[in-house]
Amino acid sequence: MQAYLEFEKQVADLEGKIRELQSMGDGDDSVNLDDDIQRLQTKSKQALQDLYKKLNPWQKTQVARHPDRPHFKDYTSILLEDFQPLAGDRGFAEDHAIQCGIGRFRGRSVAIMGHEKGNDTQSRLKHNFGMARPEGYRKAVRIMKLAQRFGIPVLTLVDTAGAYPGIGAEERGQAEAIARSTEACLNLTVPMISVIIGEGGSGGAIAIAAASRVYMLEHSIYSVISPEGAASILWRDATRAQEAATSMKITAQDLQQLGIIDGIVSEPIGGAHRDSRSVITATADVIEAALKEFDGKSGEEILKERREKFLAIGRNL
Repeated sequence: MQAYLEFEKQVADLEGKIRELQSMGDGDDSVNLDDDIQRLQTKSKQALQDLYKKLNPWQKTQVARHPDRPHFKDYTSILLEDFQPLAGDRGFAEDHAIQCGIGRFRGRSVAIMGHEKGNDTQSRLKHNFGMARPEGYRKAVRIMKLAQRFGIPVLTLVDTAGAYPGIGAEERGQAEAIARSTEACLNLTVPMISVIIGEGGSGGAIAIAAASRVYMLEHSIYSVISPEGAASILWRDATRAQEAATSMKITAQDLQQLGIIDGIVSEPIGGAHRDSRSVITATADVIEAALKEFDGKSGEEILKERREKFLAIGRNL
């Protein structure tokens, strides 16, 4: 059953009535409720459109965190052919929060990596809710070096609340691992395309998103800290997260206006979770167009362009 967000109560009520009428009509030819169902469906669709035309930053945060949004594995199953997962950092362990591999994307060989949150209790625990430990970022560096060696583009799909803040992660050098991964992104001489597909939280996100091109799904968020974390630090009150979300400029629309990202991938009305295949296809189209921009460019040109892109951020604000 569709999971509804707090602000979608009107839509939830309407769709609940539609299901009731559909169940009443099933198996009873003497009852014709088609007109009533169609009327409610039209009303529900319009209510959903009206809601999603004017989402505030906090509501977008809720949509970005929706448990039914497509995750890394959903994207790779559609985007790639001959996908070969690659595991381990060759130093400590395998981190399941960041998934990596190589495959063919619309005829091109690519390396791909991204956060996987999981879609049920067991898989969420396995993937640590998409919060990577140091070995996850060291694995990412290994895959980037592999892509560099073979001259293939790097694709990343970002969806994390942030890097795992546990004691063990800090003991194994979490900050250093994030810094090394960010450095590896910036030093690549092959194209790197990143898409924020849900949450882009803090250094845990930018560690695999310091890319040649950075895109965001329409209702995703990208920030230096979660709204709850910012509210706790600024006002010592996590309940002011909605206020923090508005002040932090975390939406795709805000960040495109500020020049932080390069473009926005449209989502279906009601969010990516309502039509996963269409949003994955739209993402693929954006990635393909971005990769074509680098055809014929030398490694030195790609490197220089990426560095200039990040150095320019904030200069004209």
